[in-house]
Amino acid sequence: VQLQASGGGLVQAGGSLRLSCVVSASDFSLNVMGWYRQAPGKQRELVAIITRGGTTTYADSLKDRFTIWRDNGQRTVYLQMNSLKPGDTAVYYCNRVNDPWVWGQGTLVTVSS
Repeated sequence: VQLQASGGGLVQAGGSLRLSCVVSASDFSLNVMGWYRQAPGKQRELVAIITRGGTTTYADSLKDRFTIWRDNGQRTVYLQMNSLKPGDTAVYYCNRVNDPWVWGQGTLVTVSS
């Protein structure tokens, strides 16, 4: 399975970005999907989850700024990030939550102050 994340870049604090992740798995729609991030020198952390039916869960500190959704027909999961902060700087990845596939390259988000 290939996980192709895109949409990252350099943005000023307070700005927004929309990330996309195209998944090659034919059973994409059957999987609970998540966005993760890994900041320099830190462990990878779970940012948001979306179930097969579209129920979403967020890390407590992010739920007011981030939105996850999915398009099963396009095998794509999205992450809208608003009011970005320098602390959001990280490489962002998508993967299924249960029994993750091999991780993709992710997409780098850099938020300048």
